[in-house]
Amino acid sequence: MSIRDIIEGKRQWRAHMARVDALPPDYKIVYKEIQRYFFKVGPVDLADGKLLGEIVDFFEEGAASGRGVLELIGEDVAAFCDELIKDTPTYADAYQEAAKKKERTTEK
Repeated sequence: MSIRDIIEGKRQWRAHMARVDALPPDYKIVYKEIQRYFFKVGPVDLADGKLLGEIVDFFEEGAASGRGVLELIGEDVAAFCDELIKDTPTYADAYQEAAKKKERTTEK
């Protein structure tokens, strides 16, 4: 990764966060909870930026239509997140698989 790639990545992240900051307060709170959840659970493809960008698109459309954020995603933010990444490998999955392999090799 070159310096230019790093600079471009930061530029894209700042533009993304500017879009988040432009959302209504309730949307912003829920977005940050979703972001925190994904950073903890760690979908492997989160770094490509598509998932979080698509969530911002979805939230911008919801806000423009006058709907509340919980009308869009439901009451359970974690369940909404889990549904979004249900078929996506996560770092948590990779960690669990590595732990299982380690357990199997120590049992032998």
